[in-house]
Amino acid sequence: MKQRIITGVVAAALFLPIVFYGGLPFILLTYFLASVGLYELLKMKKLKISSVNGLLSLLFLWVVLLPERYIHVLDSFHYSKTELGIFLILLLLAYTVLTKNQFDFEDAGFSILSAIYVGIGFYFFIETREAGLVYIFYSLFMIWATDSGAYFIGKATGKTKLWPEISPNKTVEGSIGGVVSALVVAVLFVFLSDINATLLSLLGITIILSIFGQIGDLVQSAFKRHFNVKDSGNILPGHGGILDRFDSLLFVLPLLNLFHIW
Repeated sequence: MKQRIITGVVAAALFLPIVFYGGLPFILLTYFLASVGLYELLKMKKLKISSVNGLLSLLFLWVVLLPERYIHVLDSFHYSKTELGIFLILLLLAYTVLTKNQFDFEDAGFSILSAIYVGIGFYFFIETREAGLVYIFYSLFMIWATDSGAYFIGKATGKTKLWPEISPNKTVEGSIGGVVSALVVAVLFVFLSDINATLLSLLGITIILSIFGQIGDLVQSAFKRHFNVKDSGNILPGHGGILDRFDSLLFVLPLLNLFHIW
């Protein structure tokens, strides 16, 4: 617990000022976090990010991450994000032939889907920050409330297992408690911030986001159970890897953007 607290304080001291500042430093931080997240996923599959296929996956991730405000960078090359992405996917598939299937179709598919999974979530991390700081903090506090509510309420009252094959400690009662805790955060943001949403609409959005945030956590648990690893990485002592900390956010932020509340 002491290690978790120390890591949390240090990480917050480094992370929050950049989130507040925004702009290019925030984008570069997001690229770093996403790159580490992709490294963690590839490592689970025993694929090296320093290999040719790993570097192609990383380039594909960086294309997915490119924010709207920097799309003009591609104009001089006369390519769109979609075209560059397709080209890199074709290169990854071609690499299966060059390696005589030592890097096979399954590996290529895993690499592509990993880059999409990590890339889409962190792309919307950038786009949400562009929309306003309040939406980043709403998302973070909503997820933290969901996690804390699920843990404490589940520990106190939990009896019915939610998904024991994936995460044996999670309960239905805890999951409901997490949603209720998230709703408290929604009420506070409506009355104490300039978030562009009515109370009723934000309550409805929060229920959906809280549920999908928990699904994001379960997806990461399923990955780790499938590959028989405890944590996605060890970059954050006491907390695990980047994906262990951002798993819910990777599901919440794309959905939040789909609701167009700004």
